[in-house]
Amino acid sequence: MGKLFGTDGIRGRAGHYPMTPELVRKTGWAVACLRGRNNPRPTVVVGRDTRGSGPMLEQALVQGLCAGGARVVCAGVIPTPGLAFVCRSLAANAGIVISASHNPHEDNGIKIFNQDGRKLSEAEEEALETLILDEQSSSWQDPSGWPGIGEDIADAADRYRAFLIGTVANKNVFHGMSIALDCANGATSSIAPDLFKALGSRVHAYFCQPDGTNINAGCGSEHPQGLCNRVVQTKAQIGLAFDGDGDRLVAVDETGRVLSGDQVLAICAIHLMRTGLLNPNRVVATVMSNIGLSLALAKEGIELVVTDVGDRHVMEKMVATGAVVGGENSGHMIFRDHHSTGDGLISALQLIGAMAAGAAPLSRLADLVPILPQCLVNVVVKRKPQLDTVDPIVAVIADVNRQLGEKGRVLVRYSGTQSICRVMVEGPTEEITKALCNRIAGVVQTALG
Repeated sequence: MGKLFGTDGIRGRAGHYPMTPELVRKTGWAVACLRGRNNPRPTVVVGRDTRGSGPMLEQALVQGLCAGGARVVCAGVIPTPGLAFVCRSLAANAGIVISASHNPHEDNGIKIFNQDGRKLSEAEEEALETLILDEQSSSWQDPSGWPGIGEDIADAADRYRAFLIGTVANKNVFHGMSIALDCANGATSSIAPDLFKALGSRVHAYFCQPDGTNINAGCGSEHPQGLCNRVVQTKAQIGLAFDGDGDRLVAVDETGRVLSGDQVLAICAIHLMRTGLLNPNRVVATVMSNIGLSLALAKEGIELVVTDVGDRHVMEKMVATGAVVGGENSGHMIFRDHHSTGDGLISALQLIGAMAAGAAPLSRLADLVPILPQCLVNVVVKRKPQLDTVDPIVAVIADVNRQLGEKGRVLVRYSGTQSICRVMVEGPTEEITKALCNRIAGVVQTALG
């Protein structure tokens, strides 16, 4: 058995290790045990996205939590950041979301939040993993034959929607705005359209009919091409695509162009700085961010702090440096003055607020953020040795770095949630960047595929 926790919780093919009912039960029990050390009956809130495997794993999770002595509150289908909010609002001891985020429907996963609505630290995950994998634990009793009982909280989605509306400083800017939504047939399918309608916008909603198997299927933040076409067809002022669990946003401008997460992050940060709400003048991003982000922020006098990939690392660095805004190029963004975790809907609300304040279409704001040519290739691998121990990979990266000099950079890293090695190259032109990225990817494929 390998390490359970990746970049963002536990994730895998539903019904296969580690996403089996048996291990999910024990995970619930372990969470109840650890969160109950200072509370004989900890409260744990449970939610899920729209995958067909969700109800099965939810039942197993509730069984394990109850076997560990927890009081379980079930929020049903709800975005991951919505679950984090409900966890805080109920003063719960923990929150757990059953979701594999942007992965296909065959996968599922578990994301765990503490009492503050924040992802667990690496130390907390290690302690939890040790307990889950301890086959000799004297207090563990398999509760597979015990039903487990959780209390339902029927208005969880309504509470979350009201919270989101409360983050909007000027609701008038939404009145009459034409917005195209792609909800990925996921957890935002009912919440997002109602949210923007409640704010007075004209909403064109797509991919809002989950059936258990169509989550993220050719839609959502991973596949925004359909939304691009619909934005142009409907003459919408902006397109907003979310991932399956709603913690990620990809924006499309009025011309049908997809913005990078770095562009959205810069637009929002610059708007907050100019309105005196970016205090301190600092933004946290990851090593995957484009060089153009640092150029745009530096022009405005905003400091950029770089950290490891993963929204947990972004939040930890934000707390350590006092930053109130941070994010990833993939579309995860955290506005710490509003929420304790990344939230695609809050990111969308912030972006529209920046558009209104700038009195400019999104395309014009995006042009203020220069994006250097970037190529990203995901290579499926059979194993994950330390990259600096694989001589052919070390050699090709060194050679490409020599060719790029100061005109680009290379980043090669494993995905924390999938059997993938990500090869990213930034360079002076599209042609050169793509060629160098494919060269490295080919070596990685030969060595590890």
